[in-house]
Amino acid sequence: MGSSLEQYITGWEPSTLVETDLLDERVSSWLADILDAGGLAPPGVLPPTWHWVYFTDWPPYAGLGVDGHPVSGHFQPPIPERRRMWAGGSVTSHADLRLGEAVERTGTLLSATPKSGRTGEMVLVSVRYEYRQAGDLRLTEVQNHVYRSGAGEPTGPRSWPARPTRRPSSAAPWQHDIRTDPIRLFRMSAITGNSHRIHYDRPYATEVEGYPDLVVHGPLLAQQLATLALRNEPSLELAQLDYRVQAPVFVGDAVTAVGTPDGAHAELQVLSEGDRVHVAATAGYRRRA
Repeated sequence: MGSSLEQYITGWEPSTLVETDLLDERVSSWLADILDAGGLAPPGVLPPTWHWVYFTDWPPYAGLGVDGHPVSGHFQPPIPERRRMWAGGSVTSHADLRLGEAVERTGTLLSATPKSGRTGEMVLVSVRYEYRQAGDLRLTEVQNHVYRSGAGEPTGPRSWPARPTRRPSSAAPWQHDIRTDPIRLFRMSAITGNSHRIHYDRPYATEVEGYPDLVVHGPLLAQQLATLALRNEPSLELAQLDYRVQAPVFVGDAVTAVGTPDGAHAELQVLSEGDRVHVAATAGYRRRA
């Protein structure tokens, strides 16, 4: 028996989308402040994954659903009462993205796949983006999002592991404790134009979507992993990052970004107490001249 969500995406083939934005250095500095990463990047360079704070959408208020997400979007599947989660993806850096210059982004739908698991039906949507400056391809990425039906409807009680209160014990040579206070989450939502209420509206997050607290943005956690080499081995330039969000982190949870380098590669994780992995990533590097 096929997924009932399949009926909504049959024949859904959004066109390629081409957009342009300016890599304003102020926005990069705002993100650096949220990440506690000021002064780490080479001057004039936008580190890989930091491009997520550009190409911000700001749909009319009337175009938002009860969960704060846009009711419609170019690469958002037409399923009813849509609920979205950032699931992971990959980033490939071909050359530096330069701050202060315009960048062209070309988005193409790769796939929309219905799936069914222990948590119910979902649709996995993969979109490829290519970023060009002065006509040159600088960065390629694939973003994977999971969509469910039923946004805004109470989910009922949900079972979650005990909240981590102590930092994990790790022997990884790269480590950075992640701070996730409500102000940091609010600012991340603001600079990305993300009005999803799970990140700033605690009653909605707990009473409607069944979380124990505000949810930390998946991209914010992935960016902490992408920044580990800048913190520990500044001569290493991120060339490839494959990452997957495995478990949510809630505001105030004691979590640490850790990395174990092996030559030009590294295994990266966002860990909590008991070696629970929240985000896992594999990184490839090249040495900056």
